Amino acid sequence: MLDDFLMRATLAGIGVALAAGPLGCFVVWRRMAYFGDATSHAAILGIALSLALSLPVFAGAMAVALIMALIVSGLSGRGIAIDTMLGVLAHSALAFGLVAVSFLQGVRLDLMAYLFGDILAVSRGDLMVIWGGAALVLGLLYWRWSALLTATLGPDLAYACGVNPRREQLVLTVALAVVVAVAIKVVGVLLIAALLIVPAAAARPLSRTPEIMALLAAGFGAASALIGLRLSYLQDTPAGPTIICVAAILFALTNLAGMVMRRRA
Repeated sequence: MLDDFLMRATLAGIGVALAAGPLGCFVVWRRMAYFGDATSHAAILGIALSLALSLPVFAGAMAVALIMALIVSGLSGRGIAIDTMLGVLAHSALAFGLVAVSFLQGVRLDLMAYLFGDILAVSRGDLMVIWGGAALVLGLLYWRWSALLTATLGPDLAYACGVNPRREQLVLTVALAVVVAVAIKVVGVLLIAALLIVPAAAARPLSRTPEIMALLAAGFGAASALIGLRLSYLQDTPAGPTIICVAAILFALTNLAGMVMRRRA
């Protein structure tokens, strides 16, 4: 079954969506969209370092994404406007990564595949990495779900409940770095933040509890991957961007449905 490249692509898209959907809910709730951008853009520098040192791309991308996420977490609340800091770090990391790639000698590199994804080229080894990373992220979220929700509501409430918000921020940071590393093959570094945010935002108007929103976000992400791959195959369009386009259409439809339901109520 796994000899079929479309089957491997489908499994890869679903695996990433199942991890990115619930994690994206926390990105939306905490208004961390730029945080995701900074982390994902840094991954291109990790790719360059991995190729230069002959290391697995997943390892380098995850390491640099994790370092960037820790830097952002450490600098938050230090007197610098968070949106300004994240904007500077996100675009600077991408620029340094692209410059580092240009110095690679004797390495055959398809830069577009890393920027926008190449889901149709997913191998069996890539599938193992994607599903292993997805299992790790889902396991972390399941283990720390209540604590993460409490810390998301506010640090004062978290301390009152015996929850350390810094520790929960670290859990989210690790999970985000893992998702960034495994999603590069599917949508590329430029669209990873969209895969985190758009399905979660699409689920929000239809959700009454955080758990329902997380499940719907995972479902919308998986549906976007399936429909996007099908449309990409039929219309000969780039797979990664097509997946995000489908997710954006779902976002528009669910928000329209939410507006209609609110008016009727």
